[in-house]
Amino acid sequence: MKKYIIMISILVSFVQAQEYKSVFDCSSDNARFIKTRMSLIEKTMSMIEKRGDKAKFVVTLHGGCVPMVSNLYNEIVPDEDMPYIKKAQESIKRLAEDKKVKIIVCAISLNANGIEEKEVLPFIQISQNSFIDTIGFQNDGYAVMTFK
Repeated sequence: MKKYIIMISILVSFVQAQEYKSVFDCSSDNARFIKTRMSLIEKTMSMIEKRGDKAKFVVTLHGGCVPMVSNLYNEIVPDEDMPYIKKAQESIKRLAEDKKVKIIVCAISLNANGIEEKEVLPFIQISQNSFIDTIGFQNDGYAVMTFK
């Protein structure tokens, strides 16, 4: 009997787990702000998972946020922004590889920033238009969080 009670309580805890779906949309050109936001996404995801819930996150990058996706960011980012972009890039790598967060960069913004597709880090997906992706995720029930 005790086994059944334990099994039922385990099943109930799984049923009660909540899924948090969000698309984080970054267009900021403030390197320090970008670094703090990427770190905050990581912390938020860890807090959700620690509670036993599930986090399903996507990060879309366009505008001034795009230089951090380049493996040659040191050639296009001002010197004073380098440490922040490096840390932001480390965060998105951990999110993509360890947490399976989908990181999407806009091809239009790559072009506007003079970044070639071959320079984009391998764990980042290139989208023709990240606005279309963001709208699609929102239509699928993802909350939209913007970083401007």
